[in-house]
Amino acid sequence: MSIFAQKRARLAARFRQNELFVAPGIFEMISAKIADRLGFDCLYMTGYGVVASYLGLPDAGLATYSDMVGRVAQFAQVTETPFIADGDTGYGGLLNVQHTVRGYEAAGACAIQIEDQEFPKKCGHMLGRRVIPAEDMVAKLRVAAESRTDPNFLIVARTDARTTNGLDDALRRGEAYLKAGADVLFIESPETVEEMERIGAAFRGVPLLANMVEGGRTPVLDAPTLQAIGYRIAIYPALAFLAAAAACERAYATLKTSGSSSALTVPLYDFNKMSALMGFDWVGEFDLKHRRIDDTAQGIQ
Repeated sequence: MSIFAQKRARLAARFRQNELFVAPGIFEMISAKIADRLGFDCLYMTGYGVVASYLGLPDAGLATYSDMVGRVAQFAQVTETPFIADGDTGYGGLLNVQHTVRGYEAAGACAIQIEDQEFPKKCGHMLGRRVIPAEDMVAKLRVAAESRTDPNFLIVARTDARTTNGLDDALRRGEAYLKAGADVLFIESPETVEEMERIGAAFRGVPLLANMVEGGRTPVLDAPTLQAIGYRIAIYPALAFLAAAAACERAYATLKTSGSSSALTVPLYDFNKMSALMGFDWVGEFDLKHRRIDDTAQGIQ
């Protein structure tokens, strides 16, 4: 069994446990490496954060499949923790969905999230989102389920219908998406605890995903409350990039006003620890080993 298959099996088994787990958002390689070392059951490759960090653009349908599958592959190479990867709308029609699912699986993702927005899509906590007909999304999910080669490669079905069409339509879509082959259900942007409770009551026993966005449209609840409502996983996609942006802005502003970093009050990651995180210890060992080989070849003792 390949390392990717092992990770997918671990995540699938975790979803079968009747206990909520949390997944931090990763948006570039430093955040991925740090989160990977902290013992989470799962990570979440956030589309918003990846598009922002990789392209410097809004998550508004501007990133392509090629942009994103390359990020999936890089995350898979630098992490040991299973991760869910945002696959937007599947990047087109049914043939595109097949290509996307196969590409994400081959690149090392353990699950793909596909949403029912019209193209171009928008971040799930923005207004102005529109959804495709439910039957069109059902067709996408059927293709997605048929296209995977590993049954442990999970399909996360997201509906954005709540904001535009109301919660009743979102619940109806959730039922249809599960029947179409989705493994995890993601009803985006409920706006009250009562709405979240309705979702939990409607889908008892179903792996439900809660999207906890600080400053977003959905109340940010603690793990015991989400567990009681019926959620199986809570993702925190924005936490790291919001924290990083705040720290960068504060650090740069201090540098600009004082002309030095000595006045910083922002906590800094230890430089030696950062170097170790990036692999410079290994580089040093590699250099030492091969310098000795080269010296010996040249007769230097």
